[in-house]
Amino acid sequence: MADAPDTDGLGLVDLLNLLKPVPEPEPISMMPETQGWIWLAIATVMACSWGCVVLVRRRRATAYRREALAELHSVAADPATMARIIRRAALVAFPRRKVASLVGQDWVQFLNSNCPDAPFSGLAAEALVAGPYHQNSRENPELKAQCRVWLKTHTAGSMQ
Repeated sequence: MADAPDTDGLGLVDLLNLLKPVPEPEPISMMPETQGWIWLAIATVMACSWGCVVLVRRRRATAYRREALAELHSVAADPATMARIIRRAALVAFPRRKVASLVGQDWVQFLNSNCPDAPFSGLAAEALVAGPYHQNSRENPELKAQCRVWLKTHTAGSMQ
């Protein structure tokens, strides 16, 4: 042991200072070592992107519902105003040629046929039909509730 330092008479601190530092290991690569992980990452990114596209399309397609519900919430239970809101929402959701010409009981039947709960019946249906023609009709909270149900649950038609 010719190259060993003389340690006689050295204190603990001096002996520790003679130690060589431990070499640091090579940094670990963050790249996956197999191609399967790369393909899984690509598939995950594609699935998330597709999900975002579907979500944005669905949100845009139902924007008219949210706008109509917000407008319905902000107005009084006036049948004329509610009839306008429902008509505009139906014109957006269904082809104009199917909706624009409907009046009276045909209009109510159309609304009920496109909603699983068929909300319009009785006095509320009569108020909805007569609403656009009687500007000063009395408020109808039952009609407002039925309009809300229709806006939330109707099945939208094909956009042709």
